Amino acid sequence: MPSPSPWVARFAALISGGGPVLDLACGNGRHTRLLRQRGHPVIAVDRDVSGVADLDGVEAIEADLEDGAPWPLAGRQFAGVVVTNYLHRPLFPAIVAAVEPDGVLIYETFMAGNGRFGKPSNPDFLLRENELFDAVGELTAIAFEQGLDERVSGTGGPAMRQRICAIRGAPVLA
Repeated sequence: MPSPSPWVARFAALISGGGPVLDLACGNGRHTRLLRQRGHPVIAVDRDVSGVADLDGVEAIEADLEDGAPWPLAGRQFAGVVVTNYLHRPLFPAIVAAVEPDGVLIYETFMAGNGRFGKPSNPDFLLRENELFDAVGELTAIAFEQGLDERVSGTGGPAMRQRICAIRGAPVLA
């Protein structure tokens, strides 16, 4: 099992203790497992949820997020929303709306230029420059990075990445 993304691990501590977390496009559940270990109830969504079937305290929702069906989590909000290695632009408004007051969005995926390092290379699956920053809308970005990442775990090498951590509300600086 690949280890959790360092970006997700870094900002997971900002998610309200014990608050529910949405792991969107959860894949094999590497972030679902991390968040469960941190004491969060997790809602794991993917077109195939077999990767999280062995976990207690996880609400697994099998859904094809790109088939035009209604958003499966309409009206629900979460203390944290985690999305990695997934991009379907029509979902941006629903993802942002799923972040509750004082909630945290942690999102990272590939961006333009990644084709020179491998897949994905199709522009439909690559963020444009600053696209995540622009997409969070009413959320407050507290960290944002984009560009070449030579330390990406689980991909076998460097990649062009974009990542953001944003909250709904004003940040509290200690």
